[in-house]
Amino acid sequence: MDVGNIIFLTLTGALVAASSSYVGSIMVLKRMSLVGDALSHVALPGMAIALAFGISPIVGAFVFLSLAVLGIWYLEKNSDTYPEALVGLFFTASLAIGVLITKEVDLLEALFGSIEKISFYEGLATIALSVSVIIVTSLFVKKLMITVISEELAQTSSERISTINLLYYILVAVIVSIGIRFVGTLLTGSLVIVPAVAAKNISKSMKGYFLMSAVFGIVSAVIGIPLSKGLWLPSGPVVVLVSVVIFIITFFYKKLFAR
Repeated sequence: MDVGNIIFLTLTGALVAASSSYVGSIMVLKRMSLVGDALSHVALPGMAIALAFGISPIVGAFVFLSLAVLGIWYLEKNSDTYPEALVGLFFTASLAIGVLITKEVDLLEALFGSIEKISFYEGLATIALSVSVIIVTSLFVKKLMITVISEELAQTSSERISTINLLYYILVAVIVSIGIRFVGTLLTGSLVIVPAVAAKNISKSMKGYFLMSAVFGIVSAVIGIPLSKGLWLPSGPVVVLVSVVIFIITFFYKKLFAR
């Protein structure tokens, strides 16, 4: 793989990681850390169907994830079941269907990702989606924070909290869709959560927390992708391991220096 291709893939991965970590930072505050991981498995049937028809797996993943988040949003509004339980319901059903219909040769790629197979135009689309997610999230992050403080307070405010939650779920669907192509269904949850948890260790303000979440995501990709190429290893696992190392460093920094 030539240097130009590695730079392009690194840029793509960095923006995917930044958007995933930014949205994931809110997920951590809402105590929904396992939702991103569970939703990544919901995309498996969509990816299998897309691959069967020669369509980009990102498209298939997004369609299935969108249907899932709409179902979760509707049931959350009209039942007493917690969102985590609803995600678990969709997760188990989709995973079972996905394993049954995904060809064995495609299953490995779906589980662990393959950023090397992203075409130039698919990469451009991924970059555009990542930037869009960051912009949209930043526009209504303050409204989302009301739901973090108190769902009851949010319900009594003038904001349409149900619509805000739906928009947030759709953003999660987008980042999981593009993250799956990058690190696969098994590791997407780590891409979303680990940089955010690392940022929480050292951040002293909410603004700093959001910023550091995105920065740690970018650093994980910028170090992990070239490192994986140099070591002839899959990119996804290396990027996730770099983010885990960052978390360990911030954890001990907090223990030793933070007051």
